[in-house]
Amino acid sequence: MVRDQDHYLPAVGSIPAITDISSPSSPFTQYRCHGLWYIAVLSIPAVLFVVYLGFHLKRNIKKLNRRRSHVMIAYYALLWLSAILNLAWCSLQVWQCIPGKEVSWNLLSLLTSMGTLCLEISLVAFLLQENYASGLQALAHTFSISGLIVGADILLKAIFVFGFRVPLFMDDETSHRGKWGLWIVDELLLTCSYAYILFVHYSKWRDKLPPRPAFYNYVVAMFIITGIALFGCGLAASGLVFGLWVYSFVVICYHTLYLPFVYVTFLSDFFQEEDLLLDNAYYSEMRDAGFFDLE
Repeated sequence: MVRDQDHYLPAVGSIPAITDISSPSSPFTQYRCHGLWYIAVLSIPAVLFVVYLGFHLKRNIKKLNRRRSHVMIAYYALLWLSAILNLAWCSLQVWQCIPGKEVSWNLLSLLTSMGTLCLEISLVAFLLQENYASGLQALAHTFSISGLIVGADILLKAIFVFGFRVPLFMDDETSHRGKWGLWIVDELLLTCSYAYILFVHYSKWRDKLPPRPAFYNYVVAMFIITGIALFGCGLAASGLVFGLWVYSFVVICYHTLYLPFVYVTFLSDFFQEEDLLLDNAYYSEMRDAGFFDLE
């Protein structure tokens, strides 16, 4: 991808620190690296979310063991995996700028994309089966379907990235038509999927969908974000700088807000419900013991 790499490599002992990447005199500026503010905007929310998950990890594991919900255990584990990969992706943006790190960066980007996409597709597929809280067979069926879809998507991206040398995950490549063409197809498929669910919801077949408001709020939000991403990719493919800004904005929103949004929408109620059940049990015990009897 980069010719005459020796021209860009600094002399031994003069490799700049991460804090020097955005300085005008740094040789890394020739790769148009993102500045520290961009990395901070991506990394800080990712770190905070992982810290939040870690802070509640012990309590949540106890609740999962008590309820024995295979569905919640699977999605909680997948959420953790996606959060860790997303944190690594957000924190290691500098790999785009270091010669020889292209393969590592592409592999990390593929793994991060695989984790979030698997979570995104499997959530919709499982909820459409109307078995939100139980059903090991339904869970296996859902992950088999989503696994095939995600596997095909990642395999196609890997072929384009490593086989045809398409700079799919390189932000400095802004005019490569193959890159934007692949992203347009990817975002178009996701947008059409969410649009179909919304269409069914407002049609005579709405009874076939789960009557959960949180599910439709999730679908509406994802339809909007994928639609904006599709719009930005289209503009970027046409050579408009505004399209790059739109797409970069969507990338920041997705990598900082998607996983917390999933947790709040689908998982937090499960753990809070356990607290409410315990509170009701304690209240019943105290009532039976006569603590609330009037003298």
